Amino acid sequence: MKTKKWIEIKNLSEAEINAQLTNMQDKLFTMKFHNSTSPIKNPLAIRELRRDAARLKTLLREKRTIK
Repeated sequence: MKTKKWIEIKNLSEAEINAQLTNMQDKLFTMKFHNSTSPIKNPLAIRELRRDAARLKTLLREKRTIK
């Protein structure tokens, strides 16, 4: 995740972060499925998506503990 994008994401509300997280998890599932049936061009994209989802979960957890 680029630094500029990260700054924009930090300013989102919890609902918007949840929506992005759900979208990212769906995309990750489809990428894993396509990779298991036939190799995708960029398998490192799976790792990037997984880590970005973890970053969003961490940010969501931070926002919930601050309240």
